[in-house]
Amino acid sequence: MDKNIKVSMLLEMYGKLLTDKQVDVIDLYYNQNLSLGEIAEELNITRQGVRKSLVDGEKKLLDIEEKLGFMAQKQRREKIIDEIYQKTFDKNLRKKLLNLL
Repeated sequence: MDKNIKVSMLLEMYGKLLTDKQVDVIDLYYNQNLSLGEIAEELNITRQGVRKSLVDGEKKLLDIEEKLGFMAQKQRREKIIDEIYQKTFDKNLRKKLLNLL
């Protein structure tokens, strides 16, 4: 999986466990595609401060996922649902199963 997508998904899942600054920096960098300089200007902090928040936040998200594994479990369930769909081609069943997640 692409790192940008992975970090963005982890932020959605575990963002409440980060500092507000880490959430803002990661969101602006990965979801809004701003550069470190643009984020520094937006948040009125140094570029180095942005980089530190980004690196620390990414590390924390990856560490949490490694310990809890919720995203990996979700992806496994979605893969099973897709396999069921491929065998049955029942779109309603697929939607119902995805809604259970």
